[in-house]
Amino acid sequence: MVDYRPIPDERDVFHEYRSYAFRPESGVPAYDPDEHEGPRGSLGSRRGLYATEAADDANPRCVCRHYWLESRVRGDTHRTAGLASVATPPEYRRRGHVRQLLAHSLAEYRDHDVRFSVLWPFRYRFYRQYGWDTTNRVVTHECEPAALSFATEAMDTVGADRTAFRRLEADDYDRIEAAYETHLERYGLALERDETWWRHRVFAGGDRDPFVYAYERDGRVEGYLVYTIDGEMGDRTLSVSELVVTDHDALLALLSFCHDHDSQVQRVRLRVPEDVPVREIARDPDEIDTEVTDGPMVRIVDVGETLSHLSYPDREANLTIAVEDSLTDWNDGTFRLEVADGRGECNPVTADESDIRLGIGALSQLVVGAQSATDLERTGRLEATDSTAVEALSTLFPEVETYHGDRY
Repeated sequence: MVDYRPIPDERDVFHEYRSYAFRPESGVPAYDPDEHEGPRGSLGSRRGLYATEAADDANPRCVCRHYWLESRVRGDTHRTAGLASVATPPEYRRRGHVRQLLAHSLAEYRDHDVRFSVLWPFRYRFYRQYGWDTTNRVVTHECEPAALSFATEAMDTVGADRTAFRRLEADDYDRIEAAYETHLERYGLALERDETWWRHRVFAGGDRDPFVYAYERDGRVEGYLVYTIDGEMGDRTLSVSELVVTDHDALLALLSFCHDHDSQVQRVRLRVPEDVPVREIARDPDEIDTEVTDGPMVRIVDVGETLSHLSYPDREANLTIAVEDSLTDWNDGTFRLEVADGRGECNPVTADESDIRLGIGALSQLVVGAQSATDLERTGRLEATDSTAVEALSTLFPEVETYHGDRY
């Protein structure tokens, strides 16, 4: 028997487990409440899984942290849980504790009317077996500053009197919210940010705070970037973790800003969504090294509730969908989805046949827009009785640009 519960007191144990899992090279960590319980470190809710029969061993078997968030999915805001810091010390591994921790976490999310769970995996195969799957890819471009000189040349035509770059502090977060709203409208599963998140996750870092600079045109913020400068003199990299723009000229301006650091840094690293056209507009794309990696993973918490609270295209549909979910019994079964006037109702049904059959991970990707029904069928992750069912599903859940870039 196990007991899943909050961790109010054993915060030193939580810190020890997390450090061993993600930073073992640092050795045995010293727990300092003043350092590790600041505003950034205190965000989220700690949870632990305890063995109720082991009275002589009160330590949790594994731990995690839940961030209570909201994200934008198909034009609407939905409650989303960020799952992080899943850690098990070596003496308790390979006993199924993480599986139980994940199942209990999803049950808690369901009790809180959370629609989606998002996590950054240490290994994709591990979490895919429990129903999470990839939300988006992350593109990282790296080059010498000179490779971005084309942007500076393009910006020379705009007029220096109309543009400005301003360094922002945490108190200025509201100045870039309008630009970020453009990002929210563009990308599915993008995170809605409140003041606390802006102050302690965007403007604050784990070991050091990043720089945040806004680009203004005619007195209005049209873009910004969040970055650090890493390395020693002679081998420095300007590393951009977030680049947000409202239009093409703003993209050129921020790339020019990076180019202007050519006297300080030897490399520029840009972490951006797939559709940001850095290579397409570069004069010398062969001077840019580009790497594409998988980003976070997403999972629907409750199929019936989530599909009943989405917005849909203005068309009528009636589909039976068989969902396979080995971790939650409330999702493992067949559902009837009825859509009319842009709203849907999804309920479990007893049926021997279904129009669509797929796993919870594939359904999660379909719902947030990361994969189309056609692609899921083509890759063998969705089975349909006929092409009409796939066409209906494609209309209800059109593929969209997705990007969840916040880390936790």
